[in-house]
Amino acid sequence: MMHMTFYWGRKVTILFDSWKTDSWISYFLSLLACFLVAVFYQYLEERRLRFKLLSVASKRPPPSDGAALGTPLLISKLGGRNWAPSRFAGAILFGIDSAIGYLLMLAIMSFNAGVFIAVVVGLGVGYLIFRGGGEDVVLVDNPCACA
Repeated sequence: MMHMTFYWGRKVTILFDSWKTDSWISYFLSLLACFLVAVFYQYLEERRLRFKLLSVASKRPPPSDGAALGTPLLISKLGGRNWAPSRFAGAILFGIDSAIGYLLMLAIMSFNAGVFIAVVVGLGVGYLIFRGGGEDVVLVDNPCACA
């Protein structure tokens, strides 16, 4: 039976039918795995943003004729440097990062409070370690939490 409300307990199924915990040791190891994956998610997100910042910095400046500002939807990105290998690498990194984020969301949807706490604390610790540094990096990115 799947829980539809938060519950405390060591018996939980996380993501797959084969990932079931039935003892305290397996439960704590599963919580540790969720915690580490959440920290790794923040690491990948930091690498992706850093990679994007580096690739944006290496691009040539846009044309100064002002046409690009007036008609942003009519500008084609199919030509020139936009198909550089760094763009493909960024897209692959974004896909991996998004997949891990969705898997973390699905793990939380087990409605086990321990899994929820492990993922949220892992995201916070990962942010503190990898993204909460003293550097001021300004990069306009998608504000959507799932992107």
